[in-house]
Amino acid sequence: MKISKSIVLVCLLLVAATGCRKKKYENPIGKDTQQPDKILFDKAVADIERGRYEVARITLNTLMNTYDTSEFLAKAKLAVADSWMREGGSHGMAQAEAEYKDFILFYPTMEESAEAQEKICMIHYKQMEKPDRDPKHAYKAEEECRQLLVQFPNSKFAPRVSQLLRNIQEVEAEGEMRTARFYHGKGSNPAAANRLQGLVDQYPLYSAADEGLWLLGDSYNKMGARFRPQSIKAYQRLVKDYPLSAFVGDAKTKLKDMEGEIPEADPVAVARMKYEQENKTKTGMMHTALGVFKKSPDTTTSAKSGTPAMTNPQRTIPVSVPTPAGAAGGVTDVGGQVVTGTSDLDKKPDARQSEENKASGATAAAAEQQQQALPANRQPVKGKKAPKPPKKPSK
Repeated sequence: MKISKSIVLVCLLLVAATGCRKKKYENPIGKDTQQPDKILFDKAVADIERGRYEVARITLNTLMNTYDTSEFLAKAKLAVADSWMREGGSHGMAQAEAEYKDFILFYPTMEESAEAQEKICMIHYKQMEKPDRDPKHAYKAEEECRQLLVQFPNSKFAPRVSQLLRNIQEVEAEGEMRTARFYHGKGSNPAAANRLQGLVDQYPLYSAADEGLWLLGDSYNKMGARFRPQSIKAYQRLVKDYPLSAFVGDAKTKLKDMEGEIPEADPVAVARMKYEQENKTKTGMMHTALGVFKKSPDTTTSAKSGTPAMTNPQRTIPVSVPTPAGAAGGVTDVGGQVVTGTSDLDKKPDARQSEENKASGATAAAAEQQQQALPANRQPVKGKKAPKPPKKPSK
C-alpha cells in the first residue's frame, strides 16, 4: 500500500512540475523601460508563457489599439501570431498562419518576417502525414518553404528550411515510388515508366532514386525495341549519377547486352553519395517498431546535402496514349460567334467530300495504324519477367 501511495505522489509531483513550468517566449523585448506600452507587452508575454493565450491576445490588442504609434507595435502583432501557434489545434494553427501572413505583409523588411515565414512552413510540416496518406499538408509545406528561400534567401533560417524541404520532397517522392512499384509489379509498364520518369526528374535527391532509374530502364525495355533508347538512357544515368548504388553492376550488364555506351561516374555524384553514407541517420529496432503507430512520416532517409527542387512537378502523358495526327502544335484557344442569316455552310458544298480532305483523312488513318503498335497497360509484353533487383548491402 505504501508503494502505491509513493507512486501516486511522484506522479502528482511530476504533473505539477510540468504544468507549472513556464515555456520561455522566444521574441521578448530586451529594452528596460517603464513605458505603458512596454508594460502591456511584458504582461502579455507573461500570460503567453503560462498558457493564458486568450488573456494575452486581449492585452496585445489593447496595446495596438491604444498606442498605434508604439515602437513595439510589430512585436505585439508577432506575439499575437505566436500565441495562436502555441495554443495549437486546427483552429489555432489556421489563425496563426493568417496572423503570420499579415505580419509579413505589413513588415516585409523586418528580420522577424523570415521567422514568421519559417513558422508558416512548420505549421504544415508538423501536420504532414505518411506517403500513403493525404499529401495536402506536404504540398503546402513545400510551397511555404520555397517561399522563404525565394523571399529571404540570406536569412539565418534558410539552411534549416532547405533541410525541411529535402525532408518534404523525400516523403512526396516515396509516395510516387510506391505507386510506380505497383504499376511495375502488375506489368503496367507505360504507367510505371510515366511515374518513374517524373520521379527521377523531379526528385534526384530521393534516397531510392537509383532504384527508380533501374525500374525505369526495365519498364522501357519491356515495352519493345521502339523504346530501347529510353531504356539505355535510364541505365546510363544510373551509372553516371549514382555510381555507388547497388544497381550499378546490373545496369552495366544491361548496357553491354543492349550495346549501349557505359559512361564514367560523375566525381561530384561520388562525393555526394559518400557524404550521404557518412552522415546517414542511424536508427534502431525501436524506431522501426514504433514507426507503425506514428502519424508523421519517417524522414531519416532524406538527403543531407544538395539543392532541393524549386519547381512543381510537370505531369506527363504515358506513351501508351496515342497522339492524334497533327497534334504537334495544335490550337489551344477556341472562339465562337453567333451566325445570323445565310453562311458558307448553306452556300458551299460539303467540305468533307473534297479530294484534299479525303487525302488528309487517309493520312490520319495511316498515322492511327502506327499508333496502334504502342504498348497498353492491360496487355503487358509476354515472355519477359520482371528482373529481381539486386540485394542492397546490409547496413
